[in-house]
Amino acid sequence: MAVRLVTLVVSLVLAAVVVFVVLRLLPGDSAGTTLGVGTTTDQLDQLRSELGTDRSALTQLGQWAGALLSGDLGTSFVSRLPVGELISSKLPITVPLSLAAFVLSVLVSVPLGVIAAVRRRGVIGVAVSAVSQLGVAVPVFWVGVLLVWVFALRLGVLPPGGFPRQGWDDPAAAVRSLVLPVVTVSIAMSSVMVRYVRSATLDVLDQDYIRTARSLGYGRWQALARHGLRNGAVPVVAILGIELATSLLGAVVIENVFALPGLGTLLLDSVNGRDLPVVQALVLAITAVVLVVNFFVDLLQRAIDPRLRHGSTLGTSGGSR
Repeated sequence: MAVRLVTLVVSLVLAAVVVFVVLRLLPGDSAGTTLGVGTTTDQLDQLRSELGTDRSALTQLGQWAGALLSGDLGTSFVSRLPVGELISSKLPITVPLSLAAFVLSVLVSVPLGVIAAVRRRGVIGVAVSAVSQLGVAVPVFWVGVLLVWVFALRLGVLPPGGFPRQGWDDPAAAVRSLVLPVVTVSIAMSSVMVRYVRSATLDVLDQDYIRTARSLGYGRWQALARHGLRNGAVPVVAILGIELATSLLGAVVIENVFALPGLGTLLLDSVNGRDLPVVQALVLAITAVVLVVNFFVDLLQRAIDPRLRHGSTLGTSGGSR
């Protein structure tokens, strides 16, 4: 536990350094982007001095790290607002979108993955596998555009995009605006998760203890429910953890398709405007979420399977077949 906590902290520190260095290596100048064309050299130098970008990279890194330790994410170059305040204002859109897409994809993919494995040679199993492969192959933004065309433009039952000005003060309108983005992200996630759940279930069905249970008179579903779910849950928990982090990334991408003013839109606008403090904070926050989720997934896997606590390895394939 202690070793894994130290590993998590070291990973976060390395991630912060990598994010800072990579962003400084990208071409472009924040002062020049902010002031636009026709700016004099004196004006550029004055703004660089105000933003602190005229200092050495090592000095900037030290100042940024010191501010992070005190909980200060910095100030936006463009809006001059605190970065923490900007990010907090976007969370009520991105977090519900991400979590709802994750929950919906779990509710859909886990039973479908199990059915596809148990009925792998039947029509239902083949159909579920084929649809999941199609879902993996189709770009998520194209799915979003297709859903907008059908449900917003043709049927007119849902808004094509945007978020109500009242925000969650008008919960019905807020939920309606998130339905299509949630479905879009969950379709992409479910397609991947169905394949992993199917693969993990097939591994369990091939084990000797399942055959023994079948020889004792248990049906396939009974044997799987009584003896296979715990073993099959270990690799599934791993992919669920990855998908939970992916749901945040998927929400960031799909927000731009549906014109949602969440973290994804803020990140894209900040990249275009060379707003380094905002980009640094967002990328680091997303990286931290992924690392923390993986940390807790590791703990959960060890709680489910005692063999992992003693250094044994699992015989799961981890892929699709």
